[in-house]
Amino acid sequence: MSNPPKPPLILLLLLLILTHPTAADPIVSYLHSLRSQSPSGIIHLNQTLTNLIFKPTTRSFHLIIFFDALKLHNQPEPNLKSIKSEFTLVSNSFLINNQNTPSLLKLFFCDVELSESKHNFLRFGVQALPDIRIVPANANDLKSDSIRIHIGDFSGLAESIAESIDLKTGISIGTIHHPPICSKTQFGLIIVGLLIWLPFMTKRIITSNTMFHNKRIWICGTMFVYFFSVSGYMFILIRRIPLFVMDKNDPDGVMFFYKGRAMQFGAEGLCVGFLFTVVGLLLSLVTRIVVRMKDSMMQRLAMVSAMVVSFWAVKQVVRLNHWKTGYAIHTYLPSSWY
Repeated sequence: MSNPPKPPLILLLLLLILTHPTAADPIVSYLHSLRSQSPSGIIHLNQTLTNLIFKPTTRSFHLIIFFDALKLHNQPEPNLKSIKSEFTLVSNSFLINNQNTPSLLKLFFCDVELSESKHNFLRFGVQALPDIRIVPANANDLKSDSIRIHIGDFSGLAESIAESIDLKTGISIGTIHHPPICSKTQFGLIIVGLLIWLPFMTKRIITSNTMFHNKRIWICGTMFVYFFSVSGYMFILIRRIPLFVMDKNDPDGVMFFYKGRAMQFGAEGLCVGFLFTVVGLLLSLVTRIVVRMKDSMMQRLAMVSAMVVSFWAVKQVVRLNHWKTGYAIHTYLPSSWY
């Protein structure tokens, strides 16, 4: 039985070139290679690479550039570290959703660091951070032709970035693949633990001997929820704001309070939450215990003490609010409070 005839070598080479889209454009091939070497799929742009990319008059791909500054990663504002993680999430999701598709070579995610490429910041006209730009394939003037992505609320930021890219470039990012809360191994251990714990818990429920039947647990839980609400700690956890930061004007000092209505440090939330919790506990004490006292002298003393401490606590919160925002409630409060 004779072997089938082999196609000429020249046909194999032509077929390889036609089926390998990166071979037609060396810049695309180079960017694809750099992206494959990055764990997050983000290409780090330096001065040389930027000049190489924007040297041709026409390009066949879009760039999504994140302008970064490592020295600001530990600062609560502009919260670059968290925004960069959302940007990385969009990049990873694009790679997962567009494997072996033509869109993979039409969109590249990049970042530029301020201390390394100040010239690029000037070239794009970046004046403040955070800043994410879409550079269309037909962009000539990088300052005027690049499109800035609006960064609004932090919640759902990855989806917002993906939607902007889809709208401006016509290239779909696809579903955002958020990392799982726990791994499969951890989830399996949790299920096994629940199955072991379930019979004991069932017995305790039947005999009304659980922590949910304990009055002290409910009181502590109520106090925790109250403190968590009045201190603004949900905002601090979502934005990953530190307890305090180092004082720029004093290398040996720290800043616990931020002047401005846009943000607060963790220590500031703890102080305000503590003061409001004291007022709430005193109110509960007066309405539940003091009113039942038999001794009228002790009752008056406890009532006056609660009023004085509550007055002092509210005064501190009002002074802090006035210092942060400059807003004073002169109609209801004496000007000496400020």
